[in-house]
Amino acid sequence: MDQIVAVAALVVGALIGFMVAFAWYRQVGKPKVEAAHAMLESELNQKRRQAEIEIETQRKKSDEEREKKDKEAQQLVNQADKKAQRIVLQAEKDADKQQAALAREEGRLLEMEKGLTRSLEKYEQRENNLNRRQSNIDRRDNKLQKAEDEQSEALQKIANMTQEEARQKLIAGAEKEARQDMARVMREVEERAKETAEEQARKVIATAIQRIASDQVAETTTAPVEIPSEEMKGRIIGRNGRNIRAFEQAAGVDIVVDDSPEVVSVSSFDPVRREVARRALAKLVVDGRIHPARIEKVIKDEAKEIEKVIRKAGQDAAYEANVTGLHPEIIKMLGRLKFRTSYGQNQLHHAIETSKIAAMLTAEIGGDIEAAKMGGLLHDLGKAMDHNQEGTHAKLGAEFARRFKVPHKVVNAIESHHHEVDQESVEAIIVESADAISGARPGARRESLEHYIKRVRTLEEIATSYDGVESAYALQAGREIRVLVRPDKVDDLEAIRLSREIAKTIEDSMQYPGQIQVVIIRETRVVSVAK
Repeated sequence: MDQIVAVAALVVGALIGFMVAFAWYRQVGKPKVEAAHAMLESELNQKRRQAEIEIETQRKKSDEEREKKDKEAQQLVNQADKKAQRIVLQAEKDADKQQAALAREEGRLLEMEKGLTRSLEKYEQRENNLNRRQSNIDRRDNKLQKAEDEQSEALQKIANMTQEEARQKLIAGAEKEARQDMARVMREVEERAKETAEEQARKVIATAIQRIASDQVAETTTAPVEIPSEEMKGRIIGRNGRNIRAFEQAAGVDIVVDDSPEVVSVSSFDPVRREVARRALAKLVVDGRIHPARIEKVIKDEAKEIEKVIRKAGQDAAYEANVTGLHPEIIKMLGRLKFRTSYGQNQLHHAIETSKIAAMLTAEIGGDIEAAKMGGLLHDLGKAMDHNQEGTHAKLGAEFARRFKVPHKVVNAIESHHHEVDQESVEAIIVESADAISGARPGARRESLEHYIKRVRTLEEIATSYDGVESAYALQAGREIRVLVRPDKVDDLEAIRLSREIAKTIEDSMQYPGQIQVVIIRETRVVSVAK
């Protein structure tokens, strides 16, 4: 019984405890749980918003990086396009040069063919003359033999002479007649030699020219330096222009900073200073450290490098011309011609070419080849000297060569190649001739600007002189003329005839290298307005 009561008490106690706990949960625990749930929900919402903000930030950053990469890629594409355009332009220029060279070569071959044809005709004519002369000589010999026999018989019968006396008289008569024939033949040979001397001289010169093959370099008084960006121009100028002033004072040149994209020009009439400045500026641009102290150091370093380049250029020129025994100072002065030009022709190349031509001409006539080679190589040595020294380049070069024990014959060739002193040897005359040949050969020196402009204007004037022509434009340095015609006055057949007539007029009235293409453009435009 006690156990039942105890169990009942436990059950009642448990029920009471449960009811108390339930009442406490409803009054106290449930609000706390709900508050905890609300706090957790708030924190979750806040973290969710922060995550969304971070995701949006990352997305914006990725978009900005993508835009930046797109811009960089576009810049690279633009740079590649510019480089490709420069390469295409250079290729077009090279093609034009090759076309002009081929045209000149074709003209030269035609002239050679004509010359060979004329020479063949002369040789055939000379052979015919020799055959006729030989026939006359044979007939004369027969007559002389017959006359001698007749005279011998007559003398023996009438003059009562011995055979020896008759023979002496006949020999004297034959000798007299032979002397007369010899004098006549000698006069003919002299006249023929006078007629062919000029032709033979031209052949010798043409042979020398055909054996020579050299490049020519056209330079100006400015040298461009490429820069990576327009920002570099500001760094070259410096604050208040201090960098560009320091550079110009140290190098002795002018720096031209204009609107040309990604290019700065170095300007100077002294080609050596210009080359030193160009190399120094290019090195500074690559290095990026541009300030007065750095500028002075780089210019000094490049000046030393140019001295090495000059010395090597002189040595290479002497080696190519096969001239030995020159003093190192003469080699150095000769190398300075690498940076000198005359009418667009590089003076060092001109000196080497003159030396080779002089050597070949001298070999043709059997002269002193070594003196001719050295005279041709050094004839313009005075052009390498600066303007502070007074005198003509021939006298300056001769004095400089004389100072370093160059042979007298070579010094005279240098000093006399412009007839400032008398020429004392045939080698001096040959050096003068080789100098003229090198400077006057086709393509050696570029056409003057005035002559070029005149030729272009003449082309346009010829085209616009025809009826029905509206306008004309010379393109590609005068190698093409584009003619715009009025479609109401010139039909398609008339356009073909007009192009041939303009081309024929250009051929008859102008002198020009290569070919000129005449392009007729007949365009009809119809315009309507929609209202």
